[in-house]
Amino acid sequence: MKFVLAPDSFKESMTAKEVADCMEKGFKKIFPSAQYIKVPMADGGEGTVESLIEATNGEIYNTEVTGPLGNKVLSKFGILGDRETAIIEMASASGLHHIKKENRNPFITTTYGTGELIKCALDKKVKHIFIGIGGSATNDGGAGMIQALGGKLLDHSGRDLEFGGGNLNKLCTIDLSNLDSRLNNIDIDVACDVTNPLTGINGASYIFGPQKGATEEMVKTLDSNLMHYSKIIKKHLNIDIEKVPGSGAAGGLGAGLMAFLSANLEKGIELVIKYTKLEDKIMNADFVLTGEGAIDNQTQFGKTPYGVSLLSKKYNKPVIVLAGKLGDGYDNLYDYGINSIFGILPEAMSLEEALINGKENIERTCENIARLINLFTVN
Repeated sequence: MKFVLAPDSFKESMTAKEVADCMEKGFKKIFPSAQYIKVPMADGGEGTVESLIEATNGEIYNTEVTGPLGNKVLSKFGILGDRETAIIEMASASGLHHIKKENRNPFITTTYGTGELIKCALDKKVKHIFIGIGGSATNDGGAGMIQALGGKLLDHSGRDLEFGGGNLNKLCTIDLSNLDSRLNNIDIDVACDVTNPLTGINGASYIFGPQKGATEEMVKTLDSNLMHYSKIIKKHLNIDIEKVPGSGAAGGLGAGLMAFLSANLEKGIELVIKYTKLEDKIMNADFVLTGEGAIDNQTQFGKTPYGVSLLSKKYNKPVIVLAGKLGDGYDNLYDYGINSIFGILPEAMSLEEALINGKENIERTCENIARLINLFTVN
């Protein structure tokens, strides 16, 4: 028998790889000779670098880059096992977690460090770059990112634009003549699970600005600045990104990546499935197992178990999901190709206990599932 084990992480308890390892241990007690294909998964958000590195036997590199407030921060990126693909999480360089709550200010935060991570990836001679853009502290439309890569954003006096969304209204000229030439031969995929446009009441500033420290008045200014920014991009690059779905992601970094680097925006889980070659592995499987810490009605909006189940359904493969918590509406997932969902907790316990005992609970639950499968498949 062949089992494909493709879980997400159980946050604060186990990485995706650890979950897959525990699944295998539980099943091996009943099916010791079965084939187990472990594919640590993610949905494009936090943990995507680690999952893809583990799934492809790649390598993680630590490096120092410019943080969202202009200070140096420790960041990282990965190179997949094919040695041709880099994986970057923009939050590693430009994320909200780098700033204390009282210091958050999208008027001055920058994506410059994200651009530096892209340069580090180019130094590894990759052909593809995968960028996850969740968790940003910025609202600069990717201006800092393109400046780090050699692009010139100039004001009326021909001076370089200062960092932050608060300065985008001063943009007058875009000069990409000194943009890193290696970008001409790179395909860039961006994991983006939001459809917000760059500007307007559903745009980057109004929807995401407040969590980054923007007051009501700041939000209005930031939105106006991004509108000006998009008009200058249209004038100089003949690209209209203001209302494109996803352009407002990560404070407009989605717009910057599309406009300046011709990036392709897709749902995170779809890109992870692509880069892990999960489809090839599922085609000949007998059973597919997936899961994550919590399963509820939100899972159907691009979370890992949803993506894995839809792909498995394409090949009529039975899908079993494990979760630490079964929330409201989890049973809706049965409409999307999932055959069975198991909570892993053996009894009522505190969250702390559940997190500590995660590995044991996964292994025991998988042994019980394997016993049930064996009951119906034994000759």
